[in-house]
Amino acid sequence: MDYWDPAVVNGLAKERPVVVFNNTGVGKTSGATPDNVEQMATDAVAFINALGLKKVDLLGYSLGGFIAQEVAAKNPELVRKVILAGTGVKGGGNNLMKVVGEAFSQKDSPDPRLYLFFTQTSESQQAGKEFIKRSSVRADRDPESGKPIMDAQGKALIVWTSTPDDNALLKSISQPVLIVQGSNDTMLPTESSITMFKNIKNAELILYPDSNHGSIFQHHDEFVNQANFFLNK
Repeated sequence: MDYWDPAVVNGLAKERPVVVFNNTGVGKTSGATPDNVEQMATDAVAFINALGLKKVDLLGYSLGGFIAQEVAAKNPELVRKVILAGTGVKGGGNNLMKVVGEAFSQKDSPDPRLYLFFTQTSESQQAGKEFIKRSSVRADRDPESGKPIMDAQGKALIVWTSTPDDNALLKSISQPVLIVQGSNDTMLPTESSITMFKNIKNAELILYPDSNHGSIFQHHDEFVNQANFFLNK
């Protein structure tokens, strides 16, 4: 959770309580990281219940967006509204291994997130450098995720996006949903967000220009304003 952009988290926290958490096995959270999205969603619900919260809004980014979809569909009484950012559809495919491999082969890039999260235009790359600075300021940081955690999360992502679902999960989500995506997400294809918009009963869609997987970090001010507007109405 230390890698969340303070411009997003702190921006949202100006208007509402925000709980950011590491799911099972990540950071300082105990247990073994599950290798499937369904168990991750079960663990997230257990955490929400442990806090004694009866109704929540969910913001799920990337893999977290898969978890948010599962939680919202299976716990309609618990979830009021949902924001799905930089995420994809169950069975919608992914370019994870290809893009991650390309990112780590960029010898001139100081951080693979500049390739994974941002486009290659000078404007997007500058926004990426500013994001990396912001996301590095927290002291007393959680331990880095090692190979077992990354392998489990990678398996969960690949299996979930490769499992045919015929949009059944999307069609079972009844809450208002805001979908936010970059114009060219190379990890979880932008087209998946359009599929979400078409199949979720009460969905809105925002596509940010000149942006990749990290569109909400590149366009953080716009995202916070639009997210707050959605949650407040």
